[in-house]
Amino acid sequence: MSGPLRVVISDDDAMIRDALREVLDEQPDIEVVAVGRDADEAITLAEHHRPAVAVLDVRMPGGGGARAAEEIVARCPGTAVLAFSAYSDRASMTAMETAGAVEYLTKGVPNREIVAAVRRLAGRGRG
Repeated sequence: MSGPLRVVISDDDAMIRDALREVLDEQPDIEVVAVGRDADEAITLAEHHRPAVAVLDVRMPGGGGARAAEEIVARCPGTAVLAFSAYSDRASMTAMETAGAVEYLTKGVPNREIVAAVRRLAGRGRG
C-alpha cells in the first residue's frame, strides 16, 4: 500500500463536513485531502486530488450528489463514490446508485461503519 487512502468530502452542512473529516482523519491509513460544500466543488476537488473515495451528500447545491457522482465517476475512474445522506428513501438511493455511487450510508450510522465503508471502497480501486 502506498500512502494513506485519499478522501474528498462534500456536504452542504458544515457540522457534517467537520465531523466526517474528524472521524476519517483520526485513522492512520486515511487522509481527507479536500472538503467541499456543493456538487461543483466536489467535482473540481475530485479532479484535482484524484482521491480513492469521494464521500458525497445526496442533497446539496449544484445538482446534488447524483450529479457530482456521475461527473466524478466519468472524470476520475479510480475514485469510488460513497453516498452519505440523511435521507434513506428508495428514490434517493436509486438516483445515487444510477449515478455511480458504490455504497449508500445514512447519517447517524456508527463512525466505525463510515470508516469501514471508506476502506472497502478504496480497496476496489487499488486491486
